[in-house]
Amino acid sequence: MNERLYDYLEITDLKDMLNKTKKLYADRPAYKIRIEEGKYKIFTHNEVRNMIDCLGTALINLGLKGKRIAIIGENRYEWEIAYLSIVCGTGIVVPLDKSLPANELESLIERSNIEAIFYTKKHAEVIEKIKFSEKNKLKHLISMDIKEHTEGIYSQNELIEVGKKLLEEGNKEFIEAKINPKEMSIMLFTSGTTSKSKVVSLSHKNICSNLMDLGSVLDITSEDTLLSVLPIHHVFECTVGFLLSLYKGAQTVFCDGIRHIVENLKEYKVTCMACVPAIYERIFGIISKGLEKQGKLQKVLENEEKYKNASMEEKKEVFKEIHEMLGGKIKLFISGAAALDSKIEEKYRLLGLNLVQGYGLTETSPVVAIGTNKYYKTGSIGKSVPSVKTKLVDKNEEGIGELIVKGPSVMLGYYGNEKASKEVLKNGWFYTGDLAKIDEEGYIFICGRKKSVIVLKNGKNIFPEEMENLVNKIEGVTESFVFGKQLSEDKENIKINVKIVFDRAKVKDVYKVETDEEIYQAIFNQIKEINQTMPKYKAIRGMILTETPLIRTTTNKIKRQDNLEALER
Repeated sequence: MNERLYDYLEITDLKDMLNKTKKLYADRPAYKIRIEEGKYKIFTHNEVRNMIDCLGTALINLGLKGKRIAIIGENRYEWEIAYLSIVCGTGIVVPLDKSLPANELESLIERSNIEAIFYTKKHAEVIEKIKFSEKNKLKHLISMDIKEHTEGIYSQNELIEVGKKLLEEGNKEFIEAKINPKEMSIMLFTSGTTSKSKVVSLSHKNICSNLMDLGSVLDITSEDTLLSVLPIHHVFECTVGFLLSLYKGAQTVFCDGIRHIVENLKEYKVTCMACVPAIYERIFGIISKGLEKQGKLQKVLENEEKYKNASMEEKKEVFKEIHEMLGGKIKLFISGAAALDSKIEEKYRLLGLNLVQGYGLTETSPVVAIGTNKYYKTGSIGKSVPSVKTKLVDKNEEGIGELIVKGPSVMLGYYGNEKASKEVLKNGWFYTGDLAKIDEEGYIFICGRKKSVIVLKNGKNIFPEEMENLVNKIEGVTESFVFGKQLSEDKENIKINVKIVFDRAKVKDVYKVETDEEIYQAIFNQIKEINQTMPKYKAIRGMILTETPLIRTTTNKIKRQDNLEALER
Protein backbone atom coordinates (compact mmCIF):
# COMPACT_ATOMS: atom_id res chain seq x y z
CA MET A 1 0.00 0.00 0.00
CA ASN A 2 1.26 3.49 -0.88
CA GLU A 3 2.15 5.76 2.02
CA ARG A 4 0.76 9.30 2.00
CA LEU A 5 3.51 11.58 0.69
CA TYR A 6 1.76 14.97 0.72
CA ASP A 7 -0.69 16.92 2.85
CA TYR A 8 -4.26 16.49 1.69
CA LEU A 9 -7.58 18.12 2.45
CA GLU A 10 -10.16 16.05 4.37
CA ILE A 11 -13.54 16.17 2.58
CA THR A 12 -16.82 14.37 3.23
CA ASP A 13 -18.50 15.00 -0.13
CA LEU A 14 -18.07 16.99 -3.34
CA LYS A 15 -20.07 19.94 -1.98
CA ASP A 16 -17.76 20.03 1.02
CA MET A 17 -14.80 19.88 -1.40
CA LEU A 18 -16.10 22.89 -3.38
CA ASN A 19 -16.77 24.95 -0.27
CA LYS A 20 -13.40 24.27 1.35
CA THR A 21 -11.35 24.75 -1.81
CA LYS A 22 -13.24 27.95 -2.72
CA LYS A 23 -11.70 29.56 0.36
CA LEU A 24 -8.25 28.13 -0.34
CA TYR A 25 -7.97 28.87 -4.06
CA ALA A 26 -10.54 31.64 -4.70
CA ASP A 27 -8.46 33.78 -7.07
CA ARG A 28 -6.40 31.01 -8.63
CA PRO A 29 -7.24 30.15 -12.28
CA ALA A 30 -9.51 27.10 -12.62
CA TYR A 31 -9.98 27.08 -16.41
CA LYS A 32 -8.11 28.68 -19.28
CA ILE A 33 -10.19 28.72 -22.45
CA ARG A 34 -8.89 29.86 -25.84
CA ILE A 35 -11.29 32.43 -27.34
CA GLU A 36 -9.23 32.99 -30.48
CA GLU A 37 -5.59 32.67 -31.48
CA GLY A 38 -3.52 34.11 -28.64
CA LYS A 39 -6.55 35.24 -26.59
CA TYR A 40 -7.86 33.38 -23.56
CA LYS A 41 -10.66 33.59 -21.02
CA ILE A 42 -9.71 32.70 -17.44
CA PHE A 43 -12.26 31.49 -14.89
CA THR A 44 -11.11 31.58 -11.26
CA HIS A 45 -12.00 28.91 -8.71
CA ASN A 46 -14.29 31.46 -7.04
CA GLU A 47 -16.15 32.16 -10.31
CA VAL A 48 -16.53 28.44 -11.00
CA ARG A 49 -18.08 27.75 -7.59
CA ASN A 50 -20.44 30.71 -8.02
CA MET A 51 -21.58 29.37 -11.43
CA ILE A 52 -22.24 25.97 -9.88
CA ASP A 53 -24.35 27.54 -7.11
CA CYS A 54 -26.33 29.58 -9.65
CA LEU A 55 -26.96 26.67 -12.01
CA GLY A 56 -27.88 24.27 -9.18
CA THR A 57 -30.37 26.81 -7.82
CA ALA A 58 -31.96 27.17 -11.27
CA LEU A 59 -32.21 23.38 -11.70
CA ILE A 60 -34.05 22.96 -8.38
CA ASN A 61 -36.32 25.82 -9.44
CA LEU A 62 -37.17 23.77 -12.58
CA GLY A 63 -38.47 20.99 -10.32
CA LEU A 64 -35.43 18.74 -10.72
CA LYS A 65 -34.68 18.16 -7.03
CA GLY A 66 -33.87 14.46 -6.55
CA LYS A 67 -34.20 13.72 -10.28
CA ARG A 68 -31.78 12.02 -12.67
CA ILE A 69 -30.03 14.39 -15.03
CA ALA A 70 -27.72 13.35 -17.88
CA ILE A 71 -24.79 15.12 -19.54
CA ILE A 72 -23.40 14.40 -23.00
CA GLY A 73 -20.80 16.29 -24.95
CA GLU A 74 -17.18 17.04 -25.64
CA ASN A 75 -14.74 17.95 -22.84
CA ARG A 76 -15.38 21.57 -21.86
CA TYR A 77 -15.83 23.62 -18.71
CA GLU A 78 -19.64 23.82 -19.17
CA TRP A 79 -19.80 20.00 -18.88
CA GLU A 80 -17.95 20.15 -15.57
CA ILE A 81 -20.11 23.00 -14.22
CA ALA A 82 -23.23 21.01 -15.14
CA TYR A 83 -21.94 17.85 -13.43
CA LEU A 84 -21.26 19.61 -10.13
CA SER A 85 -24.51 21.62 -10.21
CA ILE A 86 -26.37 18.30 -10.41
CA VAL A 87 -24.42 16.22 -7.94
CA CYS A 88 -23.88 18.86 -5.24
CA GLY A 89 -27.48 19.39 -4.21
CA THR A 90 -29.88 18.85 -7.12
CA GLY A 91 -30.09 15.17 -8.00
CA ILE A 92 -28.29 12.19 -9.53
CA VAL A 93 -25.86 12.75 -12.41
CA VAL A 94 -25.74 10.36 -15.38
CA PRO A 95 -22.71 11.05 -17.62
CA LEU A 96 -23.26 9.57 -21.09
CA ASP A 97 -20.75 8.47 -23.71
CA LYS A 98 -20.62 11.06 -26.51
CA SER A 99 -19.75 8.41 -29.10
CA LEU A 100 -22.86 6.27 -28.59
CA PRO A 101 -25.11 5.73 -31.63
CA ALA A 102 -28.60 7.30 -31.43
CA ASN A 103 -30.46 4.04 -30.71
CA GLU A 104 -28.18 3.15 -27.77
CA LEU A 105 -28.36 6.68 -26.41
CA GLU A 106 -32.15 6.57 -26.50
CA SER A 107 -32.16 3.21 -24.73
CA LEU A 108 -29.89 4.47 -21.92
CA ILE A 109 -32.05 7.58 -21.42
CA GLU A 110 -35.08 5.28 -21.03
CA ARG A 111 -33.28 2.83 -18.70
CA SER A 112 -32.02 5.64 -16.45
CA ASN A 113 -35.37 7.45 -16.10
CA ILE A 114 -33.59 10.69 -17.04
CA GLU A 115 -35.77 13.82 -16.74
CA ALA A 116 -33.31 16.44 -18.00
CA ILE A 117 -30.18 16.42 -20.15
CA PHE A 118 -27.31 18.85 -20.78
CA TYR A 119 -25.88 18.52 -24.29
CA THR A 120 -23.68 20.20 -26.89
CA LYS A 121 -24.75 21.28 -30.40
CA LYS A 122 -23.13 18.17 -31.91
CA HIS A 123 -25.83 16.08 -30.18
CA ALA A 124 -28.72 18.53 -30.58
CA GLU A 125 -30.53 16.78 -33.45
CA VAL A 126 -30.48 13.35 -31.80
CA ILE A 127 -31.45 14.63 -28.33
CA GLU A 128 -34.28 16.79 -29.62
CA LYS A 129 -35.64 13.79 -31.55
CA ILE A 130 -35.43 11.52 -28.48
CA LYS A 131 -37.40 14.09 -26.45
CA PHE A 132 -40.54 13.30 -28.47
CA SER A 133 -40.47 9.59 -27.66
CA GLU A 134 -43.19 8.44 -25.27
CA LYS A 135 -40.89 5.74 -23.87
CA ASN A 136 -38.79 8.13 -21.75
CA LYS A 137 -39.35 10.66 -18.96
CA LEU A 138 -37.27 13.40 -20.58
CA LYS A 139 -38.80 16.80 -19.83
CA HIS A 140 -36.03 19.39 -20.00
CA LEU A 141 -33.38 19.91 -22.65
CA ILE A 142 -30.47 22.16 -21.67
CA SER A 143 -28.03 23.32 -24.35
CA MET A 144 -24.44 24.20 -23.46
CA ASP A 145 -24.20 26.32 -26.62
CA ILE A 146 -27.25 28.52 -27.13
CA LYS A 147 -27.15 31.86 -25.32
CA GLU A 148 -30.89 32.20 -24.61
CA HIS A 149 -33.88 29.89 -24.07
CA THR A 150 -35.48 29.03 -27.40
CA GLU A 151 -38.36 26.80 -28.58
CA GLY A 152 -38.59 24.69 -25.44
CA ILE A 153 -34.81 24.37 -25.04
CA TYR A 154 -33.05 25.94 -22.07
CA SER A 155 -29.72 27.69 -22.32
CA GLN A 156 -27.19 26.65 -19.65
CA ASN A 157 -25.80 30.17 -19.83
CA GLU A 158 -29.22 31.74 -19.17
CA LEU A 159 -30.04 29.27 -16.40
CA ILE A 160 -26.91 30.49 -14.58
CA GLU A 161 -28.29 34.04 -14.83
CA VAL A 162 -31.72 32.88 -13.61
CA GLY A 163 -30.07 31.13 -10.65
CA LYS A 164 -28.06 34.25 -9.87
CA LYS A 165 -31.27 36.29 -9.52
CA LEU A 166 -32.89 33.59 -7.39
CA LEU A 167 -29.85 33.60 -5.07
CA GLU A 168 -30.01 37.40 -4.81
CA GLU A 169 -33.69 37.06 -3.85
CA GLY A 170 -32.69 34.73 -1.00
CA ASN A 171 -33.26 31.27 -2.54
CA LYS A 172 -30.87 28.97 -0.65
CA GLU A 173 -32.29 25.57 -1.62
CA PHE A 174 -29.17 24.47 -3.48
CA ILE A 175 -26.61 26.16 -1.24
CA GLU A 176 -28.10 24.62 1.90
CA ALA A 177 -28.91 21.23 0.34
CA LYS A 178 -27.69 18.37 2.53
CA ILE A 179 -25.64 15.63 0.90
CA ASN A 180 -25.80 12.01 2.01
CA PRO A 181 -22.26 10.86 1.11
CA LYS A 182 -23.23 7.18 1.25
CA GLU A 183 -26.17 7.11 -1.16
CA MET A 184 -26.09 6.81 -4.96
CA SER A 185 -25.36 10.18 -6.59
CA ILE A 186 -23.65 9.07 -9.81
CA MET A 187 -24.84 6.47 -12.35
CA LEU A 188 -22.21 5.24 -14.80
CA PHE A 189 -22.78 2.78 -17.62
CA THR A 190 -20.08 0.18 -18.21
CA SER A 191 -18.86 -0.26 -21.77
CA GLY A 192 -20.71 -2.83 -23.82
CA THR A 193 -23.87 -3.03 -25.85
CA THR A 194 -26.94 -1.33 -24.35
CA SER A 195 -28.56 -4.58 -23.24
CA LYS A 196 -25.35 -5.88 -21.61
CA SER A 197 -24.07 -2.65 -20.06
CA LYS A 198 -24.39 -2.49 -16.28
CA VAL A 199 -25.05 0.66 -14.26
CA VAL A 200 -22.38 1.35 -11.66
CA SER A 201 -23.76 3.16 -8.60
CA LEU A 202 -21.26 5.55 -7.02
CA SER A 203 -21.57 7.84 -4.01
CA HIS A 204 -19.83 11.04 -2.90
CA LYS A 205 -17.91 8.94 -0.38
CA ASN A 206 -16.58 6.69 -3.17
CA ILE A 207 -15.28 9.59 -5.26
CA CYS A 208 -14.01 11.70 -2.35
CA SER A 209 -12.01 8.85 -0.81
CA ASN A 210 -10.28 8.44 -4.18
CA LEU A 211 -9.58 12.18 -4.42
CA MET A 212 -8.02 12.22 -0.95
CA ASP A 213 -5.91 9.17 -1.78
CA LEU A 214 -4.67 10.67 -5.05
CA GLY A 215 -4.09 14.05 -3.43
CA SER A 216 -1.87 12.43 -0.83
CA VAL A 217 0.37 10.44 -3.23
CA LEU A 218 0.62 12.63 -6.36
CA ASP A 219 2.63 15.84 -6.51
CA ILE A 220 -0.18 18.04 -7.87
CA THR A 221 -0.70 21.56 -6.48
CA SER A 222 -2.52 24.82 -7.23
CA GLU A 223 0.49 25.79 -9.39
CA ASP A 224 -0.25 23.00 -11.90
CA THR A 225 -1.99 22.99 -15.27
CA LEU A 226 -3.77 19.77 -16.31
CA LEU A 227 -4.65 18.96 -19.93
CA SER A 228 -8.05 17.30 -20.33
CA VAL A 229 -7.84 14.75 -23.18
CA LEU A 230 -9.77 11.55 -22.45
CA PRO A 231 -13.59 11.51 -22.74
CA ILE A 232 -14.86 13.18 -19.60
CA HIS A 233 -17.81 10.81 -19.08
CA HIS A 234 -15.22 8.12 -18.34
CA VAL A 235 -14.46 7.89 -14.63
CA PHE A 236 -10.66 7.93 -15.17
CA GLU A 237 -10.76 11.42 -16.71
CA CYS A 238 -13.62 12.54 -14.46
CA THR A 239 -11.82 11.75 -11.18
CA VAL A 240 -8.11 11.99 -12.08
CA GLY A 241 -8.51 14.98 -14.40
CA PHE A 242 -11.56 17.15 -13.73
CA LEU A 243 -12.32 16.59 -10.02
CA LEU A 244 -8.70 16.21 -8.83
CA SER A 245 -7.83 19.51 -10.55
CA LEU A 246 -10.58 21.37 -8.64
CA TYR A 247 -9.72 19.56 -5.39
CA LYS A 248 -6.09 20.68 -5.69
CA GLY A 249 -6.89 24.21 -6.91
CA ALA A 250 -5.11 23.56 -10.21
CA GLN A 251 -5.93 24.90 -13.68
CA THR A 252 -7.59 22.80 -16.41
CA VAL A 253 -7.14 23.34 -20.14
CA PHE A 254 -8.83 21.37 -22.92
CA CYS A 255 -7.20 19.47 -25.76
CA ASP A 256 -8.18 20.41 -29.32
CA GLY A 257 -7.99 16.77 -30.40
CA ILE A 258 -5.43 13.96 -30.45
CA ARG A 259 -3.63 15.43 -33.49
CA HIS A 260 -3.00 18.65 -31.55
CA ILE A 261 -1.88 17.15 -28.26
CA VAL A 262 1.81 18.09 -28.51
CA GLU A 263 1.06 21.67 -29.56
CA ASN A 264 -1.50 21.96 -26.73
CA LEU A 265 1.06 20.75 -24.17
CA LYS A 266 3.38 23.47 -25.43
CA GLU A 267 0.75 26.22 -25.82
CA TYR A 268 -0.65 25.90 -22.29
CA LYS A 269 2.64 24.98 -20.56
CA VAL A 270 0.94 21.86 -19.20
CA THR A 271 2.50 20.25 -16.11
CA CYS A 272 0.31 17.14 -15.63
CA MET A 273 -1.83 14.87 -17.78
CA ALA A 274 -3.72 11.61 -17.31
CA CYS A 275 -4.00 9.65 -20.54
CA VAL A 276 -3.93 6.23 -22.22
CA PRO A 277 -0.80 4.39 -23.46
CA ALA A 278 -1.59 4.99 -27.15
CA ILE A 279 -1.32 8.76 -26.58
CA TYR A 280 2.07 8.45 -24.88
CA GLU A 281 3.28 6.27 -27.74
CA ARG A 282 2.05 8.93 -30.18
CA ILE A 283 3.82 11.72 -28.30
CA PHE A 284 7.04 9.68 -28.22
CA GLY A 285 6.73 9.07 -31.98
CA ILE A 286 6.33 12.81 -32.64
CA ILE A 287 9.39 13.60 -30.50
CA SER A 288 11.50 10.95 -32.30
CA LYS A 289 10.46 12.18 -35.77
CA GLY A 290 11.24 15.77 -34.81
CA LEU A 291 14.72 14.81 -33.58
CA GLU A 292 15.36 12.68 -36.66
CA LYS A 293 14.45 15.58 -38.97
CA GLN A 294 16.89 17.82 -37.10
CA GLY A 295 19.61 15.14 -37.22
CA LYS A 296 19.74 15.02 -33.40
CA LEU A 297 18.34 11.54 -32.71
CA GLN A 298 21.71 9.77 -32.53
CA LYS A 299 23.07 12.26 -30.01
CA VAL A 300 19.98 11.81 -27.82
CA LEU A 301 20.36 8.01 -27.92
CA GLU A 302 24.01 8.35 -26.86
CA ASN A 303 23.02 10.65 -23.98
CA GLU A 304 20.27 8.27 -22.87
CA GLU A 305 22.93 5.62 -22.25
CA LYS A 306 25.38 8.10 -20.74
CA TYR A 307 22.89 9.59 -18.26
CA LYS A 308 20.68 6.55 -17.56
CA ASN A 309 21.65 6.55 -13.85
CA ALA A 310 21.38 10.33 -13.43
CA SER A 311 18.62 11.97 -11.36
CA MET A 312 15.38 13.11 -13.04
CA GLU A 313 16.49 16.74 -12.56
CA GLU A 314 19.81 16.11 -14.32
CA LYS A 315 18.03 14.34 -17.19
CA LYS A 316 15.65 17.28 -17.56
CA GLU A 317 18.64 19.55 -18.05
CA VAL A 318 20.43 17.20 -20.48
CA PHE A 319 17.27 16.70 -22.55
CA LYS A 320 16.02 20.26 -22.14
CA GLU A 321 15.31 20.59 -25.86
CA ILE A 322 12.89 17.65 -25.74
CA HIS A 323 11.14 19.09 -22.68
CA GLU A 324 10.78 22.39 -24.55
CA MET A 325 9.00 20.53 -27.39
CA LEU A 326 6.32 19.71 -24.77
CA GLY A 327 6.21 23.18 -23.22
CA GLY A 328 9.09 22.79 -20.79
CA LYS A 329 6.90 22.34 -17.68
CA ILE A 330 5.92 18.64 -17.64
CA LYS A 331 6.35 17.10 -14.21
CA LEU A 332 3.88 14.20 -14.24
CA PHE A 333 2.32 11.95 -16.88
CA ILE A 334 -0.17 9.32 -15.65
CA SER A 335 -1.02 6.35 -17.86
CA GLY A 336 -4.15 4.28 -17.30
CA ALA A 337 -7.07 2.34 -18.87
CA ALA A 338 -4.73 -0.15 -20.63
CA ALA A 339 -1.29 -1.72 -20.23
CA LEU A 340 1.66 0.56 -20.93
CA ASP A 341 4.57 -0.86 -22.92
CA SER A 342 7.53 -1.11 -20.49
CA LYS A 343 9.93 0.13 -23.18
CA ILE A 344 7.90 3.33 -23.64
CA GLU A 345 7.81 3.81 -19.85
CA GLU A 346 11.61 3.39 -19.70
CA LYS A 347 12.17 5.79 -22.63
CA TYR A 348 10.18 8.57 -20.93
CA ARG A 349 12.12 8.16 -17.71
CA LEU A 350 15.44 8.14 -19.56
CA LEU A 351 14.45 11.54 -20.97
CA GLY A 352 13.60 12.88 -17.49
CA LEU A 353 9.84 12.70 -18.08
CA ASN A 354 8.06 11.26 -15.05
CA LEU A 355 5.59 8.73 -16.47
CA VAL A 356 3.75 6.48 -13.99
CA GLN A 357 1.10 3.81 -14.47
CA GLY A 358 -2.20 3.72 -12.66
CA TYR A 359 -4.90 1.06 -12.55
CA GLY A 360 -8.57 1.16 -11.72
CA LEU A 361 -12.10 0.37 -12.75
CA THR A 362 -15.38 2.25 -12.96
CA GLU A 363 -16.47 0.13 -9.99
CA THR A 364 -13.62 1.51 -7.83
CA SER A 365 -14.10 5.24 -8.57
CA PRO A 366 -11.59 4.44 -10.28
CA VAL A 367 -7.99 4.32 -8.96
CA VAL A 368 -6.93 1.16 -7.11
CA ALA A 369 -3.16 1.50 -7.53
CA ILE A 370 -0.71 4.03 -8.97
CA GLY A 371 3.01 4.65 -9.30
CA THR A 372 4.37 7.82 -7.70
CA ASN A 373 7.53 9.96 -7.90
CA LYS A 374 8.93 7.98 -4.98
CA TYR A 375 7.45 4.51 -5.51
CA TYR A 376 7.42 3.00 -8.98
CA LYS A 377 8.69 -0.03 -10.88
CA THR A 378 8.76 -0.34 -14.64
CA GLY A 379 5.93 -2.58 -15.81
CA SER A 380 4.03 -2.22 -12.54
CA ILE A 381 0.82 -0.30 -11.84
CA GLY A 382 2.43 0.76 -8.56
CA LYS A 383 1.10 0.03 -5.09
CA SER A 384 -2.50 0.30 -3.93
CA VAL A 385 -3.59 3.80 -2.86
CA PRO A 386 -3.64 4.49 0.92
CA SER A 387 -7.25 3.62 1.77
CA VAL A 388 -7.51 0.59 -0.54
CA LYS A 389 -6.50 -2.98 0.31
CA THR A 390 -5.60 -5.45 -2.44
CA LYS A 391 -4.86 -9.16 -2.46
CA LEU A 392 -4.82 -12.13 -4.83
CA VAL A 393 -7.12 -15.14 -4.71
CA ASP A 394 -6.90 -18.52 -6.46
CA LYS A 395 -3.19 -18.13 -7.16
CA ASN A 396 -1.50 -20.58 -9.52
CA GLU A 397 2.04 -22.00 -9.24
CA GLU A 398 3.44 -18.82 -10.84
CA GLY A 399 1.87 -16.65 -8.13
CA ILE A 400 -0.75 -15.22 -10.49
CA GLY A 401 -4.25 -14.82 -9.08
CA GLU A 402 -7.37 -12.70 -9.37
CA LEU A 403 -6.92 -9.21 -7.92
CA ILE A 404 -9.56 -8.31 -5.35
CA VAL A 405 -10.06 -4.91 -3.76
CA LYS A 406 -11.51 -3.52 -0.54
CA GLY A 407 -11.96 0.12 0.49
CA PRO A 408 -14.24 3.18 0.60
CA SER A 409 -13.91 3.78 -3.16
CA VAL A 410 -15.60 0.46 -4.06
CA MET A 411 -19.02 1.03 -5.65
CA LEU A 412 -22.37 0.58 -3.90
CA GLY A 413 -23.24 -2.06 -6.51
CA TYR A 414 -24.76 -2.43 -9.96
CA TYR A 415 -28.01 -0.47 -9.95
CA GLY A 416 -31.05 -2.70 -10.34
CA ASN A 417 -28.92 -5.81 -10.81
CA GLU A 418 -28.52 -7.68 -7.54
CA LYS A 419 -27.35 -10.87 -9.25
CA ALA A 420 -24.43 -9.12 -11.01
CA SER A 421 -23.55 -7.25 -7.78
CA LYS A 422 -23.36 -10.51 -5.79
CA GLU A 423 -21.06 -12.03 -8.41
CA VAL A 424 -18.39 -9.36 -7.86
CA LEU A 425 -18.98 -8.14 -4.28
CA LYS A 426 -18.21 -10.83 -1.71
CA ASN A 427 -17.59 -10.22 2.00
CA GLY A 428 -16.71 -6.59 1.37
CA TRP A 429 -14.23 -7.43 -1.42
CA PHE A 430 -14.65 -6.45 -5.07
CA TYR A 431 -13.50 -9.13 -7.52
CA THR A 432 -11.90 -7.23 -10.42
CA GLY A 433 -11.71 -10.06 -12.96
CA ASP A 434 -8.07 -9.07 -13.59
CA LEU A 435 -5.20 -11.48 -13.03
CA ALA A 436 -2.10 -10.09 -11.36
CA LYS A 437 1.11 -10.74 -9.47
CA ILE A 438 2.15 -8.80 -6.34
CA ASP A 439 5.85 -8.74 -5.48
CA GLU A 440 7.40 -8.76 -2.00
CA GLU A 441 7.43 -4.93 -1.90
CA GLY A 442 3.73 -4.62 -2.73
CA TYR A 443 4.09 -3.62 -6.39
CA ILE A 444 1.25 -4.96 -8.53
CA PHE A 445 1.74 -6.32 -12.06
CA ILE A 446 -1.38 -6.91 -14.17
CA CYS A 447 -1.21 -10.06 -16.34
CA GLY A 448 -4.56 -9.99 -18.15
CA ARG A 449 -8.31 -10.49 -17.85
CA LYS A 450 -9.49 -13.69 -16.18
CA LYS A 451 -12.13 -14.17 -18.89
CA SER A 452 -9.53 -13.76 -21.67
CA VAL A 453 -7.06 -16.41 -20.52
CA ILE A 454 -6.49 -19.26 -22.98
CA VAL A 455 -5.98 -22.57 -21.13
CA LEU A 456 -3.92 -25.12 -23.07
CA LYS A 457 -4.14 -28.91 -22.91
CA ASN A 458 -1.02 -29.02 -20.70
CA GLY A 459 -2.73 -26.67 -18.20
CA LYS A 460 -0.56 -23.70 -19.13
CA ASN A 461 -2.19 -20.27 -19.24
CA ILE A 462 -1.74 -17.86 -22.12
CA PHE A 463 -2.52 -14.17 -21.53
CA PRO A 464 -3.62 -12.69 -24.89
CA GLU A 465 -2.84 -9.12 -23.77
CA GLU A 466 0.81 -10.03 -23.15
CA MET A 467 1.11 -11.61 -26.63
CA GLU A 468 -0.69 -8.71 -28.31
CA ASN A 469 1.78 -6.23 -26.80
CA LEU A 470 4.60 -8.11 -28.54
CA VAL A 471 2.78 -8.40 -31.88
CA ASN A 472 1.80 -4.72 -31.84
CA LYS A 473 5.49 -3.76 -31.83
CA ILE A 474 5.95 -5.21 -35.32
CA GLU A 475 6.36 -2.36 -37.79
CA GLY A 476 3.25 -1.98 -39.93
CA VAL A 477 0.93 -3.67 -37.37
CA THR A 478 -1.71 -1.28 -36.07
CA GLU A 479 -3.47 -3.71 -33.68
CA SER A 480 -3.83 -7.42 -33.02
CA PHE A 481 -6.12 -9.99 -31.43
CA VAL A 482 -4.71 -13.23 -30.03
CA PHE A 483 -7.06 -16.21 -29.66
CA GLY A 484 -7.02 -19.97 -29.18
CA LYS A 485 -8.12 -22.21 -32.03
CA GLN A 486 -9.12 -25.82 -31.57
CA LEU A 487 -7.61 -28.27 -34.04
CA SER A 488 -10.37 -30.31 -35.69
CA GLU A 489 -8.57 -33.64 -35.17
CA ASP A 490 -8.20 -33.03 -31.42
CA LYS A 491 -10.89 -30.94 -29.69
CA GLU A 492 -8.73 -30.50 -26.59
CA ASN A 493 -5.65 -29.35 -28.47
CA ILE A 494 -5.67 -25.55 -28.75
CA LYS A 495 -3.16 -23.62 -30.83
CA ILE A 496 -2.46 -19.91 -30.52
CA ASN A 497 -3.54 -17.76 -33.46
CA VAL A 498 -3.49 -14.04 -34.13
CA LYS A 499 -5.61 -11.68 -36.18
CA ILE A 500 -3.53 -8.71 -37.30
CA VAL A 501 -4.75 -5.36 -38.57
CA PHE A 502 -2.00 -3.87 -40.75
CA ASP A 503 -1.15 -0.62 -42.51
CA ARG A 504 -0.61 -1.63 -46.15
CA ALA A 505 1.40 1.45 -47.16
CA LYS A 506 3.74 1.15 -44.18
CA VAL A 507 4.25 -2.61 -44.63
CA LYS A 508 5.10 -2.12 -48.31
CA ASP A 509 7.58 0.63 -47.45
CA VAL A 510 9.27 -1.14 -44.51
CA TYR A 511 9.53 -4.65 -46.00
CA LYS A 512 9.79 -3.67 -49.71
CA VAL A 513 6.94 -6.00 -50.68
CA GLU A 514 3.99 -5.64 -53.07
CA THR A 515 1.63 -8.62 -53.30
CA ASP A 516 -0.68 -9.95 -50.57
CA GLU A 517 1.40 -13.15 -50.43
CA GLU A 518 4.61 -11.17 -49.89
CA ILE A 519 2.95 -9.01 -47.22
CA TYR A 520 1.71 -12.13 -45.40
CA GLN A 521 5.16 -13.72 -45.48
CA ALA A 522 6.94 -10.56 -44.33
CA ILE A 523 4.70 -10.19 -41.26
CA PHE A 524 4.72 -13.91 -40.48
CA ASN A 525 8.52 -13.83 -40.51
CA GLN A 526 8.28 -11.23 -37.72
CA ILE A 527 5.87 -13.52 -35.83
CA LYS A 528 8.43 -16.34 -36.12
CA GLU A 529 11.02 -14.06 -34.53
CA ILE A 530 8.65 -13.40 -31.60
CA ASN A 531 8.12 -17.18 -31.29
CA GLN A 532 11.89 -17.63 -30.86
CA THR A 533 11.78 -15.49 -27.70
CA MET A 534 9.22 -17.57 -25.81
CA PRO A 535 8.43 -21.16 -24.73
CA LYS A 536 7.11 -23.43 -27.51
CA TYR A 537 3.65 -23.73 -25.95
CA LYS A 538 3.20 -19.96 -26.34
CA ALA A 539 4.19 -19.88 -30.02
CA ILE A 540 1.75 -18.32 -32.49
CA ARG A 541 0.88 -20.98 -35.10
CA GLY A 542 -1.64 -19.23 -37.31
CA MET A 543 -2.23 -15.69 -38.59
CA ILE A 544 -5.08 -13.79 -40.23
CA LEU A 545 -4.32 -10.47 -41.92
CA THR A 546 -6.91 -7.73 -42.37
CA GLU A 547 -7.16 -3.98 -42.86
CA THR A 548 -10.50 -3.83 -41.03
CA PRO A 549 -10.16 -2.46 -37.46
CA LEU A 550 -10.98 -4.71 -34.50
CA ILE A 551 -14.29 -4.30 -32.68
CA ARG A 552 -13.70 -2.16 -29.61
CA THR A 553 -15.68 -0.52 -26.82
CA THR A 554 -16.05 3.26 -26.74
CA THR A 555 -13.21 3.29 -24.19
CA ASN A 556 -11.01 1.54 -26.79
CA LYS A 557 -10.87 -1.91 -25.17
CA ILE A 558 -11.01 -4.97 -27.45
CA LYS A 559 -14.42 -6.69 -27.36
CA ARG A 560 -13.05 -10.21 -27.23
CA GLN A 561 -16.29 -12.13 -27.60
CA ASP A 562 -17.48 -9.95 -30.49
CA ASN A 563 -14.14 -10.37 -32.28
CA LEU A 564 -14.28 -14.16 -31.79
CA GLU A 565 -17.80 -14.24 -33.24
CA ALA A 566 -16.64 -12.11 -36.18
CA LEU A 567 -13.99 -14.77 -36.99
CA GLU A 568 -16.73 -17.37 -37.39
CA ARG A 569 -18.84 -15.28 -39.75
